[in-house]
Amino acid sequence: MFMAGPRTNLEQWYCFLAVVDEGSYARAAEVLHKSQSAVTYTIQKMEEQLGVKVFEIQGRKSQLTEVGQMLYRRGRALIDEALRLEKSAKSVAAGWEPQLRIVCDTLFPSHTMLDCLADLSESCPDTRIECVETVLSGAEEALLERRCDVAITGIVPPGFLGDHILRVKFIAVAHRDHALHKLDRQLDYRDLRPFRQVVVRDSGVRRQRDAGWLEAAQRLTVSRMELSISAVARGLGFAWLPEIAMEKELESGEIMPLPMIEGGERYADLFLILPNRDLAGAAALRCETLLKAATENLVC
Repeated sequence: MFMAGPRTNLEQWYCFLAVVDEGSYARAAEVLHKSQSAVTYTIQKMEEQLGVKVFEIQGRKSQLTEVGQMLYRRGRALIDEALRLEKSAKSVAAGWEPQLRIVCDTLFPSHTMLDCLADLSESCPDTRIECVETVLSGAEEALLERRCDVAITGIVPPGFLGDHILRVKFIAVAHRDHALHKLDRQLDYRDLRPFRQVVVRDSGVRRQRDAGWLEAAQRLTVSRMELSISAVARGLGFAWLPEIAMEKELESGEIMPLPMIEGGERYADLFLILPNRDLAGAAALRCETLLKAATENLVC
């Protein structure tokens, strides 16, 4: 059932707030560019429509009644919400979409993504932004299932085109006191297999991948790259980890590169994809521009 419309209007509430904020009908009239009699009439009409008194005379001044104090708080929220609504409408009219969904491979530097999100939050404040980290095939699935507007992925699925955005260097590492370092010689994959390898779980569910796993005798699987680094730093196993993500541990010597005969370094390429460029909104295009500019000279 359709509800009856309000008896009052936003202009009346705005006038009421001005009288309270300015402290008098006269000063409110100046701010509103109205005559004092027009302001007085507006407040009187509002009181009549509401069936309450918002002001009472104390001495020579008008003071808010208890009801008026409550209505002032509610009226302030009403005007603020109306202003936000108008701002949202202007944003949509300017081409900013109401929602932006980003999926980002966990290998992408978080500080770079946060810089992009900060810019987007300021440029399109009324766009709801969702940024989800993925591992291996997670972003690929989001693209195939049309669950994102922007994707950074190491896997470009069939039917999509992506721009190369970053190459990430991985290094075979272990804690400085790990038994592999104590062998004191160059290593090959046969030396690694008896020891526990730390791997990050694929966040996809369709075709989970085990990139980089050597079928080691023992395995520790974690869900996040940060946890993988912490596990290696605790001596729980060896792993291939992105160099940029463990700079602190490498500089301190807590984690050390393994002296591999071959395969000690690996590289992963990341691609930036807009799944449907023809329908991409202003926020998605802005996000693409920011990410490309941020990674142009970034070395990982």
